[in-house]
Amino acid sequence: MSDLPFTLDQLRILKAIAQEGSFKRAADSLYVSQPAVSLQVQNLERQLDVPLFDRGGRRAQLTEAGHLLLNYGEKILSLCQETCRAIEDLQNLQGGTLIVGASQTTGTYLLPRMIGMFRQKYPDVAVQLHVHSTRRTAWSVANGQVDLAIIGGEIPGELSESLEVIPYAEDELALIIPVFHPFAKLEKIQKEDLYKLQFIALDSQSTIRKVIDQVLGRCEIDTRRFKVEMELNSIEAIKNAVQSGLGAAFVSTSAIAKELQMGVLHRTPIEGVVVKRTLWLICNPNRYRSKAAEAFSQEILPQFANPGWNQDVLKLSQKNIVLTTLEVATPASSGED
Repeated sequence: MSDLPFTLDQLRILKAIAQEGSFKRAADSLYVSQPAVSLQVQNLERQLDVPLFDRGGRRAQLTEAGHLLLNYGEKILSLCQETCRAIEDLQNLQGGTLIVGASQTTGTYLLPRMIGMFRQKYPDVAVQLHVHSTRRTAWSVANGQVDLAIIGGEIPGELSESLEVIPYAEDELALIIPVFHPFAKLEKIQKEDLYKLQFIALDSQSTIRKVIDQVLGRCEIDTRRFKVEMELNSIEAIKNAVQSGLGAAFVSTSAIAKELQMGVLHRTPIEGVVVKRTLWLICNPNRYRSKAAEAFSQEILPQFANPGWNQDVLKLSQKNIVLTTLEVATPASSGED
């Protein structure tokens, strides 16, 4: 079809305008002039014989036709990137790119260590780490924008048939208190003691907060009775608040290793209670798996996994692109985990 009414450059421009919200910022992000962007959009609209933007407002708003073209255009651009990466693989890890996704906690504390080990072995491979909510990360894997990801939240139900979801590791959530708190002198505390503490927590809609509530509920601890004095939106902020004596908190043990070693936080065991959640490895078996992703999966992932974890799915041979993956579209992201 030599008479396609659009080019890849025009699709890239359309995507940039939708992301940036204006023609000028889109032009800046693409390192071209604003008149060049405007001309390409005008040509595209003339070729398609339909308006793509509602020019009545201050922000560039897509019309219905614009949204439709953007939806398909993102899929086309994604496959183009996948094709380029497959060709790069012919160099046998002497180049290429590895794109890893993660939810908030794993992306902040676990993945940097893993990527550091991988870069030592393969310094010529460019590595990108995308840290977002579990939902957004899962859609990125489904759409082929991310090779694989480690997440701690629940996978969207509509992706259950598109992704391989593998139990990867157990993440223990520890109770931390200020080092000068009276409970810091105790070897363990009792369940009832939790109701005497002032808590600092993530937002009530965050995945980790929900996991903590569920696990403690199974241990006959009513988190509704907790005195939540403050809600913060990051683990680092919560650790700093606890260190300053503002309250207690449940955080991943991977997030407090340095603070425990330095003696600025105290981890307090609870009699008969262990709070754990499962970390999941997700990948898309219908997408091309690069040699960099294969090497990361087989050489790095096992070093941090639970003993006996199921990595059979990661031994799949490299596959050609399956056209049915074009049916996956990206929704809006939500919540932190």
